[in-house]
Amino acid sequence: MLQLRNAFPFDSIPGYLVFDRDTTFSFQVKQFIKDMEIKPIIIGYQAPWQKGVAECWILSIRTEMLNHVIIFNENHLRRLIKDYITYYNNDRCHLTLERNSPNGREFQKKPSESAKVIALPRLGGLQHKDEWCEAT
Repeated sequence: MLQLRNAFPFDSIPGYLVFDRDTTFSFQVKQFIKDMEIKPIIIGYQAPWQKGVAECWILSIRTEMLNHVIIFNENHLRRLIKDYITYYNNDRCHLTLERNSPNGREFQKKPSESAKVIALPRLGGLQHKDEWCEAT
């Protein structure tokens, strides 16, 4: 319950919360949501497309990172997820955002004819951010 309470700071309580039909949501969780005046939306049976954004995010973190690492413990997993969220919001290009990132990125013009592209490693080298660099 504390995790759920901390997920919604009081100045940003959502109007709706989308649930799947998992039985792990206890009566206390459902009552807490009702007390917070959040309207629960329960998706249809075996209908993952009804929570498409979450499904896409899970697919991307799995294919871009989790399938390529060995996770040692919970703290390691938390650090990896934190790093992935930073990469996802700041560096990863999103087709639905016209190849921009959610937090926005500055467009880099090629500074000169001799400039070369360098790859800056992200997520321990699993992904990269490309930038222009003057040739030396």
